[in-house]
Amino acid sequence: MTSGVVRGLGEALVRDMESRGIDIDLSLSILADCNSGRHGGAGAVKAQGVPRVDGESVIAAGQGLACSIPVAEAEARLKALGLPLPRAAALEGGRLTFPRAALEELGERLYPRTAWGLLNGGSATSYADSKKNLAFGQDAFLAFAKEFDALAPACKDRPKGLTPAYVNPDGSPGVSFLVLKARARLLAAKAYISKYGKPKGDFLPFFQMSSVGNDDELKAAFEAYGKSPFLADLAAETGLPASSFATGVQPLVAAFTHSSEGKPRRIFDRAWDKPDSSIALPGGHGQCFRVLAPVLRALHGRGIRFAWLGNVDNIGYLPEAAELAVLALSGKPAAFDFALRTPMDVKGGILVETEGGKRTVADIGPAISFEEVKRLEDGGAAILFNCATGLFDLDWLVPRLEEVARGLPVRVTDQDKDAGRYSQAEQVTWEVTSLLPSFIAFAVDKYDRFMAAKLLAETLLTSGIAAADPRIPPELAETSRLLKAGLERKLSGPCGLVLRDGAWHPIPGEGG
Repeated sequence: MTSGVVRGLGEALVRDMESRGIDIDLSLSILADCNSGRHGGAGAVKAQGVPRVDGESVIAAGQGLACSIPVAEAEARLKALGLPLPRAAALEGGRLTFPRAALEELGERLYPRTAWGLLNGGSATSYADSKKNLAFGQDAFLAFAKEFDALAPACKDRPKGLTPAYVNPDGSPGVSFLVLKARARLLAAKAYISKYGKPKGDFLPFFQMSSVGNDDELKAAFEAYGKSPFLADLAAETGLPASSFATGVQPLVAAFTHSSEGKPRRIFDRAWDKPDSSIALPGGHGQCFRVLAPVLRALHGRGIRFAWLGNVDNIGYLPEAAELAVLALSGKPAAFDFALRTPMDVKGGILVETEGGKRTVADIGPAISFEEVKRLEDGGAAILFNCATGLFDLDWLVPRLEEVARGLPVRVTDQDKDAGRYSQAEQVTWEVTSLLPSFIAFAVDKYDRFMAAKLLAETLLTSGIAAADPRIPPELAETSRLLKAGLERKLSGPCGLVLRDGAWHPIPGEGG
């Protein structure tokens, strides 16, 4: 687009929007739909209650995870998937029972036919925003303010996946979220090769959604990963690239005016109190079903049957073989992880039941108020918080990608951040649950599968920074302690790191 007056926008504002990589036509189209009532009118989710862990609609995914189905059904599914009957499976009264050991074997055998997707999105405007990081209270923020101020400059305006995933015990920043993901994949490949031999084709191929604002920076990082001491030796041993991502690039859209300015909404043009200054935002991770459609079709076309999709900022989001096997045996289109909500879970979605017993994910803020969440909890409900992790059967999803992309509601929410008061239009990925005929909900251990970092404060608390400070509320301090223990288990387990001299390092000579 050439700078100039564009559909009522002044030339200076157009130049600013173009300089920020904003898709002006798309932004104006969404704005028009919002002002006409077509978008942004998605009402709050009316929760009738919250599901409980009953072993059927919501399945506990701990060490006792098992699956039991009729023999004929099990044999048909195994044959269709080309999988042998696991040694640990047992025949019990006309049903085949798959304990966790059998499920893990089946899931691992499916890794060459399963892709691993990461939602990188935009530049994480909330992550290092000082106002947003007050979510746990002023006193708590002051407890780790020094560490926040030291780390925030390295995180602002960067893809979150390239920012430190943790802080080392000696106070130094750890490796990035993406390096941890790439390392876990290479270690999973090493284990697979030792059990089943080298895969003939793919092995947990990575795919991602980037944005026009961060795609170049991500590409440069991936090229550099080939020489990373955390990845290079393992890549050489397994014969896999250190990091190679099939990518869908998400367009950026403009922020709109705050609801306090009335209707019709306009393009927000006073960022940081500067005239003709816009804000470039991703349109929510829910755009992934449109942005990643060509990638998912290509993966499916070369034999990939299943695909994980999750947020890059969750250290606990790693391949989980047993869950993959349960989905494959179930015949359902998708599965999602949920964990009991903790005081740190203030940004994200919860699993609710709506009228008619239908289940969906309601995002706190855009779809359900925090006050309503507290009302449900005060009534005795155990809130299952969405871990932003989905697993899809591509045989079901790929033919319906356009339908899903159109069906996700667009929600417009007010924001109050360092850059100003504005509104943001976005689609929430996990509202896809409302469009599915059925799905599996796994109830997981938060401190194993959901160590997320929506805010930099969460990264600091997960790393144990200031957990002993009396300004941290006791319940939050206990959550921080449990998260730190979970972080250490992940780093020393599936990520294969060792703690030495106050920092986490790769094992010497591991690729030998």
